[in-house]
Order: sequence, then structure tokens, then C-alpha cells
Amino acid sequence: MAKYFYAYHGGKKPETPEAGMEFMNRWRSWMDSLGPAMVDRGYPAGMSKTLSSEGIADHGGSNPLSGISIVEADTIEAAIEMAKGCPHLDHGTIEIAEAMDMEM
Repeated sequence: MAKYFYAYHGGKKPETPEAGMEFMNRWRSWMDSLGPAMVDRGYPAGMSKTLSSEGIADHGGSNPLSGISIVEADTIEAAIEMAKGCPHLDHGTIEIAEAMDMEM
């Protein structure tokens, strides 16, 4: 089985503490539903800066990274199907890419 990155883009801060708790409960339920396929629950991303040969840009550009997770699946299509239940899709996007082995 291969590993796949889920790179979460966009999103917004919940309007109330109660809305935040409800959203986090939905996240936990979704992650738990993936069982052992959820290899690393990941991390939310803080404020970012983007480094390029032209310099440094604040806030991650037009589609900032808001977090990552790592799942295991047989194919990218299977990884996509697992992501379809993610509550992040209510207000953002998920970029999915295979974590490639680097052999030297």
C-alpha cells in the first residue's frame, strides 16, 4: 500500500467556541472512521510564508496550506474516496498526492 498526503487548503476559524467544538468532533469522527488507513492525523498549519527565488510572500499566497494528514491506500482513487467524508470540504479543498519513496 502507498501513503498519500492530504494537504488541506483554505478554511476559516469557527465563529463560536461551540461551533469549533462541533467541527472538531466531526474531524475526530471522520479520522476514526478511516481506522488504520489514517497513518498520521497530521497537524494544522500556522501562519505561513512562501519562499521563492523572488523573495518571501506572507500568508501562503492565494491558496494557503491549513494542515496536513497522511493516509495509506491501494490507489490514489481510494485515497480520494476516503477524503470525500472530510469535514474540511465544507469550507476548503484537499490536495491529494502520493508520498513517493526517494531512493538514492
